[in-house]
Amino acid sequence: MSATPRPVATGTQGTAGRSELVALQETLYTSRNPTRRWLHNTRRDWVTAALRRIAAEISPERALEVGPGAGVYIPLLSELAESVVASDVQAAFLENAEGLRNEYPNLELIADDITATELPEASFDLILCSEVIEHIPDSRAALASMHRLLRPGGRLVLSTPQRYSPLELAARVATRPGIVELVRLIYREPILELGHVNLLTRRQAEGQLAAAGFQIEQRHLSGLYLPLLAEFGGQLALRLERALEARLRRGPLSGLLWTQYYVGRA
Repeated sequence: MSATPRPVATGTQGTAGRSELVALQETLYTSRNPTRRWLHNTRRDWVTAALRRIAAEISPERALEVGPGAGVYIPLLSELAESVVASDVQAAFLENAEGLRNEYPNLELIADDITATELPEASFDLILCSEVIEHIPDSRAALASMHRLLRPGGRLVLSTPQRYSPLELAARVATRPGIVELVRLIYREPILELGHVNLLTRRQAEGQLAAAGFQIEQRHLSGLYLPLLAEFGGQLALRLERALEARLRRGPLSGLLWTQYYVGRA
């Protein structure tokens, strides 16, 4: 992984890998499975609302998205900020976002490793990092870099899975060779190994944010996955998961919810 930020170059290398990665992320929001669709759309909606609320408060001049994935948030960020940088170590996602530059001329795509970034310090008012730090072994370094990149009073919007949520535990089994093929038959959609090498509990995530220098302004939890019931229970399963989510969020078993969210102030 390169630590030197550079404009991404388009090309045909890694086309198969690119199509798999992008197809997976795009499918999540339109999944045939009600639970899968709900889990990802709920996260998207919370992040979108947080970005709009922060933008109304601070009117960001420059925004950065660390790990844009399939580019779900790029149009909104380009609307909210005068200029937007999307950085990633995965060329597949940057290449996929290349087509957005014609529609959003204030967008810049950069190949950059956030754990050793060479982007200028104190150069952003808003940073979005959604579903990224679980892929980074050294999330402490990543969060410290993001804090340095923010101007005083700037905001970080962060989301990452909870370490012991049922979905994360089940995914370790479901993506094993011999089992993942069966899971693909059930979902009839792209299923890939998650690549989550650094899952954090809520206490760990909040501790790392504080150590990086962030003041946590907002916390939230969402998303309950019930194995097998989610796969075969359809809308009935989703109604049960929604009802249990609301109860779990307020109780000692909140660690079972899949996603944790934070708004941090630099």
